[in-house]
Amino acid sequence: QVQLVESGGGLVQAGGSLRLSCAASGGTFSTYTMGWFRQAPGKGREFVAAISWGGGFTKFRDSVKGRFTIFKDNAKNMVSLQMNSLEAEDTAVYYCAAGRYLSDLSRDSTYDYWGQGTQVTVSS
Repeated sequence: QVQLVESGGGLVQAGGSLRLSCAASGGTFSTYTMGWFRQAPGKGREFVAAISWGGGFTKFRDSVKGRFTIFKDNAKNMVSLQMNSLEAEDTAVYYCAAGRYLSDLSRDSTYDYWGQGTQVTVSS
């Protein structure tokens, strides 16, 4: 069983930056693909970014490409999401997820473990 705890959310002005972190415990972190998803009020959960188990492959939703970066530190059992040039549309609860042998990194149903989420609010 893997436990995930997100941190780093908060309130930021449009154009600003935030770095989200997700600390993992209870499993062999280096074997897990990690993903970030988000859910805005009244909307469904959507894929944001993912990184393969070894960190050699990343994937982003189109609207965050060039603004967000994902990092995986297997030595520290941590994955981070650096968010730059934030926009009001990025406002959401952000969730960290872990899974193995994923056929589609952007599909939330393929992830096995989820964190409790951290709120990101971007003021315009």
